[in-house]
Amino acid sequence: MSLLSPGDFWVASGHHLCDVSEEGRLLATPDLWRAFLARPELLPPPEACDAERALHARLLEEPGAAVDPTRLADPDAVENWQVFLSFRNRVSAAPTLEAAWLRLFREGVSGVPPLFLGMLTHLVARAAMEGEGDAFTLRAAECLFRTQRAAITVGATLLADEEVVDTRHAGGDLGALGRLLTEAGAPPREVELEVLSEALAPGYRARSDAHDLALDIAEGRPGQHGMARALERFIHHLLGERVAIRPVPVIEDRNWTWHVGLDAEATRISNALWEGKKVSQAELARILWLGVLEFEDATRVLPRAQGKPVYLALAMDAAQRVRMKAQNLATNLPLVAAADAA
Repeated sequence: MSLLSPGDFWVASGHHLCDVSEEGRLLATPDLWRAFLARPELLPPPEACDAERALHARLLEEPGAAVDPTRLADPDAVENWQVFLSFRNRVSAAPTLEAAWLRLFREGVSGVPPLFLGMLTHLVARAAMEGEGDAFTLRAAECLFRTQRAAITVGATLLADEEVVDTRHAGGDLGALGRLLTEAGAPPREVELEVLSEALAPGYRARSDAHDLALDIAEGRPGQHGMARALERFIHHLLGERVAIRPVPVIEDRNWTWHVGLDAEATRISNALWEGKKVSQAELARILWLGVLEFEDATRVLPRAQGKPVYLALAMDAAQRVRMKAQNLATNLPLVAAADAA
């Protein structure tokens, strides 16, 4: 069992509740499943029947136990527990949490609640960043599992955690930066969100679970390169592929071979450009970050993409939200078919 250290980060991921294989992969433990069972969504409500309370107690005692939720009186409770047990069984069937994550997205996540997928992504992202000392890389990696709110100002492209922005907006705890990151028409506030800087970087780990530092990913800023490093580490950990990613301000290759949108909006815009369709300036302005990816081992790349760069794009939607789809890195890269690396 891994233990918490003074320099730990993303403790809320629950990674300390996992065992770690010799290869650095996460192994689910009963304590990890108990953390899932402690979620409000799985705690029996006050009106729950005795059978549901007994089922929950049984799983807390033995998280891998075979239980039959069809005996419950409430049809909604039956469905809720069936969904959880299906997820538990699919994850438990894989040798590691990383392998489970890959299989879920490659085989289909229909019926799996986004909450569970987010928790699992949080865990594997934490494992991927193990040993990383750069705060900008770690903050960029938060985008893999947490929705961001974007703001573009003169000389800055800022990302702030959406949940933090919304919470502070509701409580009146926002300043000039916060106003940029909220919906139009928000009233003025007094307290500003901080942007991660070299001065604040040493304290990142201590406040990492608060997700209260904005990140500047504008050209030439440490956050722009931090995003590249975070994606490199994530790809290597999940797929076993060593890649080099460098940020670029624009894509000048008019006949590019392969691209991966890191979110739905970037995918839509990139596909339109690749197909030669007209894309408005307003849509192009939604692209916040671009990168060029190259594989260390060219033999692992599909023949038509060998020796050619893969372009990566991250964008915000019309509401200035950035919802990165980490699974696109597992399913859309031009790699030859292979067994799960994890």
